[in-house]
Amino acid sequence: MARRRQIYEGKAKILYEGPEPGTLIQYFKDDATAFNAQKKGTISGKGVLNNRISEHVFTLLGHIGIPTHFIRRLNMREQLIRQVEIVPIEVVVRNVAAGSLSTRLGIEEGTQLPRTIVEYYFKDDALGDPMVTEEHILCFGWAAQDELHDMADMAIRVNDFLSGLFAGINIRLVDFKLEFGRIWDNDYARIILADEISPDGCRLWDMTTNEKLDKDRFRRDLGGEVEAYQEVARRLGLLPDDAESAVLDLETHRKKRGK
Repeated sequence: MARRRQIYEGKAKILYEGPEPGTLIQYFKDDATAFNAQKKGTISGKGVLNNRISEHVFTLLGHIGIPTHFIRRLNMREQLIRQVEIVPIEVVVRNVAAGSLSTRLGIEEGTQLPRTIVEYYFKDDALGDPMVTEEHILCFGWAAQDELHDMADMAIRVNDFLSGLFAGINIRLVDFKLEFGRIWDNDYARIILADEISPDGCRLWDMTTNEKLDKDRFRRDLGGEVEAYQEVARRLGLLPDDAESAVLDLETHRKKRGK
């Protein structure tokens, strides 16, 4: 079997050359980072869970007409995706005050915002992914005006859909991050949703207890990261009630079976 050519490795995923032109294979790692990779660790089985959760969410978004890079899941840790030109902007949608918003503005974490806020951050680890305005984005050519409108419109549609989806399983969607990419058709480019949607990039709180079911458990040394990710997957119907029987790490599974 020919060795696949690695295209890119990020903090949580690796991209390999796909089987057909215009495709890539996205591999989900167990690596965990926080604070722009200043804190590093491993959450065993995270890649498997994020692959399943992201597949589920992207498939549902496709059903409501949100264009995405997702094609299909290949195995426990990999999915086939469309190759896109990533827009160097992270779009953050906030429904409840938490994280940097609470820190910057002195708003108590957990405060329901009067309206949903959409923020933009320039993707540059060396600069700490600084927050930017629409004027910055347009001035430096990171995205065109119509692309920015498409990204904002899609972000709000995704938020409306996911808020309902998670509320239905007693989870509050506090905030989340989206990334977008360009698909080229000759000289015409259109914007589609890219990257992933998982507990790595969302703040998800139990609506009854406010228990955190996301990467904040790693950021804040709360422990129970795997259990939190499993709980999200279980409530979405992606894991059996007995999570102990779920195969989250193939190597560990094989060792248990003595193979």
